Order: sequence, then structure tokens, then C-alpha cells
Amino acid sequence: MVTDLFPPGLPVLTEMSHTADGRDWLARLPTLVEQMRERWKLRLGAPFHGGSCSWVAPAERPDGTRAVLKLTWPHPEARTEGAALRLWNGRGAVRVLEQDADHFALLLERVEPGIELGAASQLPADERLLAAADVLRDLWSADPAEASALGVGRVADTTAEWAGLAEKQAAREWPPKLDPGLYRLAAQLYRELPRSAHREVLVHGDFNPGNLLSARRAPWLAIDAKPMTGDPAFDPWPLLEQVDNPFEHMNPHRLLRHRTALLADALGEDIDRVRAWSVARHVEYALWSVDEDDDLENSVTLLRQARILADVAGL
Repeated sequence: MVTDLFPPGLPVLTEMSHTADGRDWLARLPTLVEQMRERWKLRLGAPFHGGSCSWVAPAERPDGTRAVLKLTWPHPEARTEGAALRLWNGRGAVRVLEQDADHFALLLERVEPGIELGAASQLPADERLLAAADVLRDLWSADPAEASALGVGRVADTTAEWAGLAEKQAAREWPPKLDPGLYRLAAQLYRELPRSAHREVLVHGDFNPGNLLSARRAPWLAIDAKPMTGDPAFDPWPLLEQVDNPFEHMNPHRLLRHRTALLADALGEDIDRVRAWSVARHVEYALWSVDEDDDLENSVTLLRQARILADVAGL
């Protein structure tokens, strides 16, 4: 096996070494890569420098087809990625060429030129948002009932877990600079928003600009889904947050009002739900960070940003 398939600076090697389960998977990873290379008769290139829990590398099949081999650390979020991609069947997302679900291995269509939407700085942010909206509408066209039959989980189940954690965080004693009321608000939203959804779709789950790549057969295609079924308004926040940093603008309230309205209109979704989910999903970042944040500054910043979003949402 070529040694540069596992260069020491590869992020997945660093990130997954922090836990016993991760180290166990890393110990098996070279054998898994070799098994998939032999099974699918692949020529492999040096892995892509990115991703914290997946090893991903360019590949070529015997007939010259350019592909990508992806091996992911086994965890629930990744369990049904292949099933969702097969349901989308290339509409809005990369195609699956081969799959070994037991080993969390996927051979995927190579997306070229493969520029991330977040790096497409020649396009104004509003244009990038509208381009991404086209992709979301395609992804949401899949049958959520079929996805559920394939084992794809529900947004409501995930957010119920978040609600329990948010309530625990809200009940703790915090210094005045950290507002536990936002945890209480988020817990309420995690329970109420899934119940009040007008429809369910197959959501991407991690729809950020880094997971949208420029392609030849479509302007943009999605990768790295964390699929669930549920309220479509769950999906937009990572895109809105990361197309650029709205909180660094001079007037983030005005910018966020504009962008949430723009995207909700393009998607045909209720603007209040898009804004409410934005609050809930931003607080999510602080559910865990607060336990890892020695001086609380990161968590305080996240919750101050969530307060801006709550103001925009009228909550």
C-alpha cells in the first residue's frame, strides 16, 4: 500500500485519535482501504485534506471512471448517508457508484471542478444563497416515507435529545455573562418545531457551503449528508451562517432579516419557521461547547449570537 495514503497531518488521523473508539477505527483503516481498493479495483490518489471523521481520496475505476472513495468512522449520523444518496439518485447530490454499508464505505461520483460554494467568492452572498436553494429544492423532492423505510432517522427524535440536554444546561448555575434563558428557549423550539411542521421531507442535515461543490452536470451538488426526515426549515441555518459570517457585519440584525427572507422566499418556506430553526440550531453549538469551554468565552459568544437570531425571529 502506498504510504502517502495516510500522511501524518491528515485531519481525520488527528481528530479520531482523541477517543478509544476512534483509535480502534484508525488501527483498522489501512486494512479497510486496501479491502475496498481490491474489491472495486481502484487506483487511489493521495487523500483529500479535510474531514474530521472520514478518510476520503480520489479514485479511478478500471474503465477510467473518476470516483471518490469514502470510509467513515461508524456512527449513527453516517449510517444512512448511502441510502439517502441512492434515493436522491444524482438529483441535487453526488451519485453512489458502490457501497459497503457494513464498513461505512462509499464509492462516489467525482464532482469536478469541485469548488466549494463557500470558496466561490466571485459570487455575491445572495447569489450563493439562491444557488443553494435550487439544490435544497431538489433534495427535498425525495420521498420521506421511502427514506424512513430505509432506516433514515427523524429530526424530531434528534431534537428531542437536544431538548433534554438544553434543559439540563438551563438548570445549571452560570455566571451572569451567560444567558441560560436561551437554553430554555431552544428546548421549547426543539420540541415544538418538529410537531408543528406542515410537511416532512428528506433533509440533508448538514447543508453548509463546504458541502456544496461545483459540478459539470449541475451547477452545484451536495455531499456529506447527515440525512433525516422532518421539517424542511431545519436545513437552511448552516448555509445562512457560513455563506459568510453574518455576525461580523456592521448590522447583523438587518442582514439576517434580509437573508432569511430571501432564502425562505426562494424555498417557498415560512420565514418564521426558518428564523426559529436558526435560533434553535445555533444554540445547539453551545449545548456541548459549554462543557469544553474553560473560560466560557466561546459559549458566551455563541449565545450572544443566538440572542441576535432570537431578536430577528421575534422570540
